[in-house]
Amino acid sequence: MLREQKAKAVDKLADKLSRSTIVISTSYQGVATKDVAGLRRTLTREGIDYCVVKNTLTRLAADKVGKRDVMNIIEGPVALAFAYDDVIWPAKVLSKYIKAASLNMRIGGALVGDRLLGADEVIGLAALPSKEVLVSQLLQQLQVPITGLHNVLSSPLRGLLNVLQATKYKKDV
Repeated sequence: MLREQKAKAVDKLADKLSRSTIVISTSYQGVATKDVAGLRRTLTREGIDYCVVKNTLTRLAADKVGKRDVMNIIEGPVALAFAYDDVIWPAKVLSKYIKAASLNMRIGGALVGDRLLGADEVIGLAALPSKEVLVSQLLQQLQVPITGLHNVLSSPLRGLLNVLQATKYKKDV
């Protein structure tokens, strides 16, 4: 690569690193080019950038934007997935595609903000339910104490109502 091309590549990587909410590292050795291209197309449809990177240029870009921790998830030839909004969705899409296509690809780890995640943590992140499901589960859990309180407070009234109805029934008979 020429020096100008390397400088442009570093700038492009620095831009992606600075904007990303999660960066996931994958090892692509032993995977056919057509499979990597299929993965790239799938991720691009989901708004996730996926590119094979040179470690030296990545180090320069990481130094430039202050995300030096990204080098801890890079080992050997890697491709990086950059996502800019949701943190869980990219891990889900990547993990699901690797399983569905039976690729011999390994997730190396991820950088979420300033926190490093190991491969197991990324797979665990992919297993989490979506944000909407988590919010609905939280709301459901918040309703449990209120429902219990309602039942406890209305129980004496129900008992009184039952006694009054039984008394009325006896008088009618």
